[in-house]
Amino acid sequence: MQNSKETRCPCRELDAEQRSYLDCCQPFHDGRASADHLPQTAEELMRSRYSAFVLGKTQYLLDTWHETTRPEELELDADMRWLGLEIHQTRAGGPDATRGVVDFEAHYAHGRGQDSQREVSSFVRENGAWFYVDAL
Repeated sequence: MQNSKETRCPCRELDAEQRSYLDCCQPFHDGRASADHLPQTAEELMRSRYSAFVLGKTQYLLDTWHETTRPEELELDADMRWLGLEIHQTRAGGPDATRGVVDFEAHYAHGRGQDSQREVSSFVRENGAWFYVDAL
C-alpha cells in the first residue's frame, strides 16, 4: 500500500468519514513497537486490527492480542480480500476505560463469493495499551 494523504484507510472504506491511512491506522501500525503512538480507545484498536488484517500485518495483530488468548502464530488467508468494516456499537472502551466491547462486521470476498463476519469483541487496557482479548 502506498502511504499518502490520498490512500484511504482500509478501516474507513464503508464510512462516511473518509480518512487516509496516514491519518488513521498507519501511526498505530508504525508506532506500536516503540509505544510512541497507541490507540486510545477500544474502537481505535479494533479499526487498526482490521486494517492490519487487510494489509497483512501479522506481527501487529499478534502484538495487539492479549497474552492470555493470543495464538503462538497466525497465518492469514492470502485469498481473502477485505471489503470494508462496519462498527455497529461500542460499549465502554473510551480513553479512560480499562475494558471495552466492540460489535463490528467485516465484509470480505473469498473465491467468487462475498460474505461478512460479525463479531462482538472484548478488549482490555493494560499499562496504557489496548489488547484484543476474545469474541464474546
